[in-house]
Amino acid sequence: MARIAGIDLPRTKHINIALTYIYGIGTPRAARILDQAKVEPMKKVQDLGEDEVNRIRQVIEAEGLVEGDLRKEVSMNIKRLIEIGSYRGYRHRRNLPVRGQRTHTNARTRKGPRKGTVAAKKKTATKT
Repeated sequence: MARIAGIDLPRTKHINIALTYIYGIGTPRAARILDQAKVEPMKKVQDLGEDEVNRIRQVIEAEGLVEGDLRKEVSMNIKRLIEIGSYRGYRHRRNLPVRGQRTHTNARTRKGPRKGTVAAKKKTATKT
């Protein structure tokens, strides 16, 4: 079982896909890491040797933030925006879209399910 950056990589997948299970590593970065570590991208995780896993681990550590450190940095950036009272921080605090999307009709993912109208509930309650 290959464990890199605190994540157990799936054994049956190719290493270029399995690396994308690590937060902060996408397909292009995975290809760059494997190129620097001199590992064949189409090799399955279960077929990797211990030296190949160690080379991949060293390249990831040298290249930059992944997983816990990256999550911490992102959350600190959002917290900073909220504390300084910027417009983006205000949008984060109110759980609204941050990047200028419309909210009149859309943004249900960010705003959550629709709240039912209270008047309709009262009307049905008085009929019974």
